[in-house]
Amino acid sequence: MKQLLRTNDPTQIVFAKALLSGEDIDCFEMDVHTSILEGSIGILPRRLMVADRDLFIARAVLKDNGFELEDV
Repeated sequence: MKQLLRTNDPTQIVFAKALLSGEDIDCFEMDVHTSILEGSIGILPRRLMVADRDLFIARAVLKDNGFELEDV
């Protein structure tokens, strides 16, 4: 699995998951429980992971919808 997105904004994660789901791209959200433990401070980012084979198309889908992604 490869990291597609890392953010402190839970709304970005939800939106990204919806976009990927619409394209039949499976994704997995990591660090959910860690960020819950820190409370509502929002300092620990969550990561959205996709399979290696889906990374290119997933990045294209998110970029086409206004996401600014880190270069890998």
